[in-house]
Amino acid sequence: MKRQRRPRKAAKKQLVEAEAWDEEVDEPLETPDEPDETGWKTSTAQMAGLSRLVRAGVWALVVSGPVLGALAFLSSSAPAQGAAKPAAAASPASPVGPAGFAELFVSAYLQAGQGTERDLAPYYSGSVALAVKPGTRTATQSTVIASREVQPGYWSVTVAADVTAHDDKGKSTRLGVQYFRVGIQATGPAGAGGTEQGATAGYAATSLPAQVAAPAALKPGGLAYETDRGSSSADPSVETARGFLAAYLTGTTELDRYTSPGTRLQPISPAPYAAVKVTGVQDDSSGSGQQKVPADGTVLHQLVQVDATDQAGSPVSLNYALTLKSRAGRWEVASVDDAPAIRASSPPSAAPHTTTPSPDAATASDSPSPSNS
Repeated sequence: MKRQRRPRKAAKKQLVEAEAWDEEVDEPLETPDEPDETGWKTSTAQMAGLSRLVRAGVWALVVSGPVLGALAFLSSSAPAQGAAKPAAAASPASPVGPAGFAELFVSAYLQAGQGTERDLAPYYSGSVALAVKPGTRTATQSTVIASREVQPGYWSVTVAADVTAHDDKGKSTRLGVQYFRVGIQATGPAGAGGTEQGATAGYAATSLPAQVAAPAALKPGGLAYETDRGSSSADPSVETARGFLAAYLTGTTELDRYTSPGTRLQPISPAPYAAVKVTGVQDDSSGSGQQKVPADGTVLHQLVQVDATDQAGSPVSLNYALTLKSRAGRWEVASVDDAPAIRASSPPSAAPHTTTPSPDAATASDSPSPSNS
């Protein structure tokens, strides 16, 4: 009996494998159901059903493979549900709009007077009653010197105005620079000084200007030009500065003959001055004499004082910071510097604020100054 069961088992196994891969085999003749060695009863019909299930499972795996792969790729590339997106950095509010509005308001305020209070309506909508006559004071020029956001959309702006007083006889007296602080509320986006993106920009003063003290004066730090060269024509570096500035300010000679190759310096056009006189030169070199040009590539920084005569014959004092470079036994101008060089670790220091009143202002101090109230 054992010898007969082994062939039947082999046949059943062959049938299952063939049906799983959809192969055709010669099925053995049906035999009566007999228990196998494990005690389970099997039949050809049962084995055929099992083979169909296996075959269906195999095809399901084959078909679903690409789909499962695509889902796995998408799930790996998608952001995690709990990951927080980085918040966009908020743009700082710009003071330009409130500052310009405050400057216009101060100019209008200085010129307004009794009966013309409506001229302030575009800037300040509060109740205003001015006692001064209109036009008693004017701002010949003004500029914003400080602007601070005291809270979102609300600005404190300080305006410096060069004020001139006018009396009933038409005489004008310059009172000097005065400082006015005003509160400005802004609407609109941050670029307009406000807090509402997409809203229309608008401004309003919260009160009349308040006159305030001038900002503290500062004494500048020490400059880097510690050697005084004077204005001697025997010094090659001084002669280069003299020739360059004459060409730069008067246009009477070519600028290229005094500049390093590759520089893109251009003379002022039209020429503002008819003549230039160098009155003093300081530089950052060591030693008292500079009669010989050093090796090629040596750099020298100069501060040059000049008296330039304009086209009307009036002298004008000017200072120029220059950088010179040596080449082929001569000094050449490499650049006109943006600002004079200062010594390292030489910050400005506080200095008492002093003013020299003009003769007109001294005369005006004998009588009460006109003011708005």
